[in-house]
Amino acid sequence: MTPEPVTLSDAAQSPPASRGAPVSADGHDTQTSPADERPARPRPGDELELQIDSLAFGGDGVARLGQEGYVVFVAGGIPGDRVRATVYKRKRSYAHARAIEVIEPSPERIPPTADHPGVPWQVLPYERQLEVKRGQVDEALRRIGHLDGFELQEIVPALQQWRYRNKLEYSFGTSEDGELVCGFHASAGGRLIAPMGDCLLASELGNRARELALGWCCEQGLTAWERDGRRDDAPGSAEGERAAGRDGDDDRSAPAPPRARGVRGGGRDARHERTGPGPDGRARLRNLVVRKGRRTGKLQIRLVTTDGELDASAFALALSAALGERLSGVLWTRSRSLAETTAGGETELVWGEAELPERLGELDLRISAQAFFQTNTEMAELLYGVVGEYAGLRGWERVYDLYCGIGTIALTLARRAGEVWGIELVEQAVADAIASARRNEVANVHFFAGDTRLALPELVARTGRPDVLIVDPPRAGLSRKVLRRIIEASPGRIVYVSCNPTTLAPNAAELVQAGWSLTKVRPVDMFPQTHHIECVALFERDDGRRISASSVARVPIGDRQDLRSGAHSPKGWVTPRSLRP
Repeated sequence: MTPEPVTLSDAAQSPPASRGAPVSADGHDTQTSPADERPARPRPGDELELQIDSLAFGGDGVARLGQEGYVVFVAGGIPGDRVRATVYKRKRSYAHARAIEVIEPSPERIPPTADHPGVPWQVLPYERQLEVKRGQVDEALRRIGHLDGFELQEIVPALQQWRYRNKLEYSFGTSEDGELVCGFHASAGGRLIAPMGDCLLASELGNRARELALGWCCEQGLTAWERDGRRDDAPGSAEGERAAGRDGDDDRSAPAPPRARGVRGGGRDARHERTGPGPDGRARLRNLVVRKGRRTGKLQIRLVTTDGELDASAFALALSAALGERLSGVLWTRSRSLAETTAGGETELVWGEAELPERLGELDLRISAQAFFQTNTEMAELLYGVVGEYAGLRGWERVYDLYCGIGTIALTLARRAGEVWGIELVEQAVADAIASARRNEVANVHFFAGDTRLALPELVARTGRPDVLIVDPPRAGLSRKVLRRIIEASPGRIVYVSCNPTTLAPNAAELVQAGWSLTKVRPVDMFPQTHHIECVALFERDDGRRISASSVARVPIGDRQDLRSGAHSPKGWVTPRSLRP
């Protein structure tokens, strides 16, 4: 039976328990007399004994305290577990805790395979993971979107349950004994960067590259930056598993938390103290990004640091000497951001090629360092197969691809469509897409750089309404304004690729209200051992408007010449030449 996700608004509010006191699952302080018993609303630092009864969206176990059912989300807990957990965050109607001991394991619990963070569901049998993910897609659409009548197809299982990622973002930190480490953030509620041996999400070659990079940095005596204005071994909280889900493969990173903006009194001095060089003038280490072409076997390695001096050439030569022809390129990014992100900053090519060669299906691709590319190459091919099936192309349709990235979906569909138009905000990604279209001799696809909200109405005015619209938004889903632009474009069919069913659901509800039917949905497991879920949803018009060849309004030849392989920007329509660095 699929676990039922928790609706936070249903959680009861209770008075707090005494700080630091163990609290049992019935909501009572275990160190008080019966006369002092009262419903518990725990505080950060409290230890609780909890019975996990379900899994929530986001992957945490769900427990309830007291008769009124105060909700506690427990990282590291699965249904059937009885655990001891430490609270690290409390809200009025719920709390977050981290399991520190499994008192009574669930009958479903299996021994872990990996000894590092980032794979919290590895203790669930893989078949159970698939069942839960499919169930959560269904629950989100029905409970959040209030939708019914759609076909929920079977989930597409992963081809590989381990070593499936083509890209991993590691963080540098300082261990408890003062050594430099390079790994993942510790589990929820911890601030340490967990040291890592063999990362079972990465290939053996990717692991070798991480070990070489860390070894060189240790030999040079380089140090890690201070994320929150405090050393990594100071007490505090941080999100775990950052590198294991869409957070690690979606380059549109989240902004810094509010507390990071005013560290140690705030102002420019505090910012420089964190993002500037160390006392010796050298750069401090932030992240290491290792990307591998799964089909080519080539590696791209990017070191992310603060400002400061760094012998980047020596770093690249050390990697090149050890990795040989398998190394494609080495890049160095200097970031002044307070956020925990590898996006942005100033990136320079230190050695080799700036773009990683890769193949996806029949496509020959080149991937820039900060361009978005699905991090499971083999499953991306299956995902795009579902997209193609749902698009139902017959060779004459006009297709729009929104948030197209480096154009992988657009290029995959182009040979089955009349014409394809892609829109992407990141100009370098658009340049990659245009170059890939030329390299693969795909002549009927066109890419434009711009904000979808602004570019979509102009594209419709210039090319005509789309017959099929593909949209693959970030985790946050589509904004109300972008949804309105899509509705105004009035495509006959919408294929929505989602990495978050809880944001797909409200978007789907609005499309249904606007006249489309949600006909079918298929989950695809891109990220085994984690809670992350990818799915594809098909929407079709309810008003009888079906796709037909006569619905295609063609653009005059003169206008088409101006648009072909160009790019949209706030300053107008420009040629791809202007996108090149």
